[in-house]
Amino acid sequence: MSIQKQFFGKLPDGRAVHRYTLQNANGMTVNLLDFGGAIQQIIVPDKKGRMTDVVGGYDNVLDYYYGDGYQGALIGRWGNRICRGKFVLDGVTYDQLYINNGVNHLHGGKEGFSHKIWDATPVDGDEPQLKLHYISVDGEEGYPGTLDVTVTYTLKATNALSIRYVATTDKKTVLNLTNHCYFNLGGFASGKIYDHVLQIDADTYLPTDDTLIPTGELKRVEGTPFDFRTPKAVGKDFYADDADLKLAGGYDHCFNFVGGETEAPVLRATLFDPKSGREMKVYTNQPCVQFYSGNFLTNEEHPFKGGYPQAQRNAMCLETQHMPDSMNHENFTNVVLCPGETYDYTTEYAFSVRED
Repeated sequence: MSIQKQFFGKLPDGRAVHRYTLQNANGMTVNLLDFGGAIQQIIVPDKKGRMTDVVGGYDNVLDYYYGDGYQGALIGRWGNRICRGKFVLDGVTYDQLYINNGVNHLHGGKEGFSHKIWDATPVDGDEPQLKLHYISVDGEEGYPGTLDVTVTYTLKATNALSIRYVATTDKKTVLNLTNHCYFNLGGFASGKIYDHVLQIDADTYLPTDDTLIPTGELKRVEGTPFDFRTPKAVGKDFYADDADLKLAGGYDHCFNFVGGETEAPVLRATLFDPKSGREMKVYTNQPCVQFYSGNFLTNEEHPFKGGYPQAQRNAMCLETQHMPDSMNHENFTNVVLCPGETYDYTTEYAFSVRED
């Protein structure tokens, strides 16, 4: 329907950052930044037609630059953690990945895709798009191969935001792209997400050690607080006497979809807020999702939009991806991308309302 570009601010080195506003015929609005490809706002109606922003984020570009949490950002080259920041590929050890999460590498390193300015191309129309392009050179952050990445955001007429990730490489490498958007369907400033009802089409999850690196076990969800195959409130089992929950301070685990990845996106998760009536369905062809319950949202120096303070579990992430630390576990998902191959995955967040 429409797409508009406006100046958002300057980075410390003086580079300009722009915000792109996409709107469809229903009035749904999505604001995207070329810095980190971040989703800065998603404004959708509740069951009474009231329009509200349902994602976390900042009003100021410097908060995106200095703040933690990867608010709404594109994550690469590697979404999630890599044990001790090293892996072996074709007999070559890559051990120069930046350690930025305890003893591990997280979300691409010192300056991952979340802190790059992407080349942005707006495409207007009934379903406006923003195409973001970035070339990650061979050796960037310690990864092999020059990676050519295009991420396309599409605001659909059906009130869905589609994110398509396409990448190629000139040298064998590893890759795991995702988006780190924080959702609160009651409105990003409405409080805890314990009452949100979540369903995930996953029959196993990945337990972790005390540094949140997977142990290698694919554990059945049945009989555990990680069983979301039938919809249940996020807070129902949040404080259960469970070792995996206690290690992470809540949910921060990879859930493995039944049957793994698919050729085309299929419905894999549903999130519902009973108070507002907003529902979000997650369609993807990725094999997994990291459900993160916002356990580390504590940075008081960088308040959210409107000056609202960051607070634990005031928002949650559903980051579609491959298994974390996959290259260090033979039984995990294949994350190797070779020359001549195309990395091509799509995730769609579809918004609607219901009365129950």
